[in-house]
Amino acid sequence: MPPKKSITLTEAELRLMKILWARGESAVGELVAAMPEGAALAYNSVLTTIRILEQKGYVRHRQEGRAFLYSPCVAEQEASRSEVRHMMQRFFGNSRERLLLSLLGDDELTAEELRRLKEAIAAAAGDRAGDEL
Repeated sequence: MPPKKSITLTEAELRLMKILWARGESAVGELVAAMPEGAALAYNSVLTTIRILEQKGYVRHRQEGRAFLYSPCVAEQEASRSEVRHMMQRFFGNSRERLLLSLLGDDELTAEELRRLKEAIAAAAGDRAGDEL
């Protein structure tokens, strides 16, 4: 039986998506040229990866002359939320609380990050209280 296709992004796919989100519609050659130093991929690798992204539903193309132009059809924020939901399901039993407690237990959490998290939680709680009225 073939392996199940993943809807999450590999590192190479994410690099290409970041370029597409920043640039917008691009040809494969433009994506190759826009790759960061040290993370460059060959033309054929970019083409293969962009086709996989299209199969996953992250990218669409249109033809202009002989060239295919690729554009993102999933916003960056939507993709990041999807990745977090996937990770939360896999590692934290779909529990937001367990995910946040894991983050709070991280020794590398700074006081500033903790302050912003508290503000975000308070704001979310305030939003929810307004919904109940």
